[in-house]
Amino acid sequence: MSIGLVGRKCGMTRIFTDAGVTVPVTVVEALPNRISQIKSETSDGYRAVQVTIGSRRPSRVTKALAGHFAKANVAAGDASREFRLNKGEGESLAAGGELKVDMFKVGQIVDVTGTTLGKGFAGTMKRHNFAGGMKSHGNSVSHRAPGSIGQRQTPGRVFKGKRMSGHMGVRNRTVENLRIVEVDVPRNLLLISGAVPGSEGGRVIVRPSFKAESWARRKRLMPQKAAAGAGAPAPGGTKPAAAPAAKAAAPAKGGKPDKK
Repeated sequence: MSIGLVGRKCGMTRIFTDAGVTVPVTVVEALPNRISQIKSETSDGYRAVQVTIGSRRPSRVTKALAGHFAKANVAAGDASREFRLNKGEGESLAAGGELKVDMFKVGQIVDVTGTTLGKGFAGTMKRHNFAGGMKSHGNSVSHRAPGSIGQRQTPGRVFKGKRMSGHMGVRNRTVENLRIVEVDVPRNLLLISGAVPGSEGGRVIVRPSFKAESWARRKRLMPQKAAAGAGAPAPGGTKPAAAPAAKAAAPAKGGKPDKK
């Protein structure tokens, strides 16, 4: 898991490129994440960095947490998050430091995790994208009905996991492969193009894209090999043109070919 940044979804706006094209973006305010602990394999069994965000009144901080934050010499926050570290990652991090928006760059592909919007009690058509019933006159009051949910006496029950009506939303979801359009370091803002989950004011986590890193790693480990051998495609991707076949003799006027 890559090191991410915890921020707050502020809302949406738009920016204009140099060509005059408008780009809708989501504004994420990511104040400096204070590093409260660095976990290692020797003491904790795994490598990770723990960060705290926000602020909390001293009267609302337990003695255990107060001692934990005081050990790292950071102010107590209202929430803490942890990011696992891969081998050789985060060697320069130390307790008491900060993670800021300058860890991202314009054009970088990221994954954003947040809590989705709550939709309340929803039917199967909205919740599971069911097609619904027939729209004809003969189908009375069953246009949006879910349909059959079971069998007969055997098995005599509804199987677990059956897609039915129920509460929709308020789930922790990750939207992948979003693009950072602009990084505003003085104001600690990230402008992200794409569908950022959650409502305005909700907390989100921005991480470098896992799939983008895998694609880049694959290109480094398995570069395109130059084609070799007869009949192999050229570096441009086109095969060498074959020699034109000899044309057959044209038939004579009577319909048969001339004999020599």
